[in-house]
Amino acid sequence: MNDQNIGPYDIRTATPQHLDGARSVMLDTFYQVFGYGYQPRWHADVIDLAGTYLRPDRHALFVAVKGDEVVATTAVRAAAPNSPPHPRWLVDRYPAASTAQLFRVYVRPEHRRNGLARALVRRAVAFAAGHPGYRAVYLHTDTGVPGAEAFWRSVAEVVHDPRDGSPHASRVVHFEIPIPVKTRRVPVAAGSAGRSRWSRSPC
Repeated sequence: MNDQNIGPYDIRTATPQHLDGARSVMLDTFYQVFGYGYQPRWHADVIDLAGTYLRPDRHALFVAVKGDEVVATTAVRAAAPNSPPHPRWLVDRYPAASTAQLFRVYVRPEHRRNGLARALVRRAVAFAAGHPGYRAVYLHTDTGVPGAEAFWRSVAEVVHDPRDGSPHASRVVHFEIPIPVKTRRVPVAAGSAGRSRWSRSPC
């Protein structure tokens, strides 16, 4: 897919030259936004961005760049939700082999409200749609992060919200983004209903 411009920003598929900037966005988000810092069991992909996202054919990292600065990121890889802590039925619904899971959808605070996250997510979904093995785009978010839940509800469908009014309920809500079904024109045999010689069929 070609690069996209949003005002002064370029939406790009990451290359090795973008990795240091992307890693900086991610680590700053862990420390300054989430407040818990780098956690090896959750964030190992951030240390090896090239091995996780650039080399595997079905994985990708996308960035928003302003000048030479990476200001936002979004990644996709074949991965199931982890159980625990998430319910086992989610793993069954979203197996790694057919699930494009979104990771690291982060925008530096001073660059928010420019449509960057939405554009990066669209790019990631289009990437998943281009790989026949993927059947769903899945993600989860911590609703304690300001703006996160409202954003995801605007672009995705809720599949599991564990909150029940209890102060001990999980704040993690799970979402799915439908993968667009590509269509192609196929010939219809003569004499079929209607007079068109073509029909649309899923690829």
